[in-house]
Amino acid sequence: MHDLKSIRENPQAFDAALARRAVEPASGDILTLDQERRAVTTQLQNAQARRKDASKAIGQAMGQGDTDKAEALKAEVAQIKADMPALEERDRELAAKLEMTLATIPNLPFDDVPEGADESDNVEISRWGSPRDFAFEALEHADIGPALGMDFETATRMSGARFTFLRGDMARLHRALGQFMLDQQTRENGYTECNPPVLVKDEAMFGTDKLPKFAEDSFRTTNGHWLIPTAEVSLTSSVMGDILDDSALPMRLTALTQCFRSEAGSAGKDTRGFIRQHQFEKCELVSIVRPEDSHAEHERMTAAAEGILQALDLPYRKMLLCTGDMGFGARKTYDLEVWLPGQSAYREISSCSNTGDFQARRMNTRYRPDGEKKTAFVHTLNGSGLAVGRTLVAVIENYQQEDGSVLVPEALAPYMGGVTKVIPAS
Repeated sequence: MHDLKSIRENPQAFDAALARRAVEPASGDILTLDQERRAVTTQLQNAQARRKDASKAIGQAMGQGDTDKAEALKAEVAQIKADMPALEERDRELAAKLEMTLATIPNLPFDDVPEGADESDNVEISRWGSPRDFAFEALEHADIGPALGMDFETATRMSGARFTFLRGDMARLHRALGQFMLDQQTRENGYTECNPPVLVKDEAMFGTDKLPKFAEDSFRTTNGHWLIPTAEVSLTSSVMGDILDDSALPMRLTALTQCFRSEAGSAGKDTRGFIRQHQFEKCELVSIVRPEDSHAEHERMTAAAEGILQALDLPYRKMLLCTGDMGFGARKTYDLEVWLPGQSAYREISSCSNTGDFQARRMNTRYRPDGEKKTAFVHTLNGSGLAVGRTLVAVIENYQQEDGSVLVPEALAPYMGGVTKVIPAS
């Protein structure tokens, strides 16, 4: 949510920031609604005050024996009472309309975010590792996987497209990756492990900017719950409505959960293989910090995600997203793109975003700085540390052997019970 006070004080700056995201100016409509709402609120407050004063005056008039005045005041109070429901309803309507208008406008980019239209304008920050030279033609995971236990056909029969049934050592390798990520983020990077709900209410989805704009991208149950598109929703919402102690910050949370996405906006993209699924696992990272610490925390979180790729010896590059490719709630985003030799391309495997106070305002999550009476909104950050399915794809393609087997990365040895290679079924 945007700071209405800031928009009032500098509407030109607000519109200029929106222009960097190719969004039309919005301050005019916002301020018109704001002025109308404030006028109605003032009218309502004046009516309430007059009703209170008139009610007192009735008693005084009666005590003085002035029945005519008392009756006139009673008639005035009755009229005010009759008019107030319409004023209250109008006040609620304008407040809701103003909130909805603000809720559908994307976050403002930080000044150091490059301006651009789409992913072609993203800026490469760094690369790590060198793509392997294969003595044979490297294949895509969708070609290697079926013989190793990545069963697309069975999943399609029972669930439809964009689902996969993993079997045997392939399922074990997938589980090992998730457990390794969770252990690395808790033991090495100081995140607190959580096991949150994967079904949440509207308030949690709204607070983490998934509603109302992206309702079609998520699944909803018949009783009104939402299946989380990422544990960012559950972890960030765990402080919804709270006033945190300064000493509680920074708060770093992680969870390995199932995630669910309808992929409504991705028709035709990555329909083959394990890249873009309706159901997938992800090790999520969430930080809740003081405003002055959010930039450093963003670098720290991204490094925590990079550490997983480095431990697995998977080549990748770090990209700074431009204004046109950044997510709705982000002020700045780094994407990590892993090298997939079967595709001869770098593909996204983690996205780490600083949302500033955008989500905190939607959730009304604040903290009280030491020695101060006033509260302030926290800053929230989220990232993947990592997406398990996409990491499995990267391991399959980077560790593939000519005979169709896949070596198990050394970092996963403690999780694989002595299995060092996933071998095709005979």
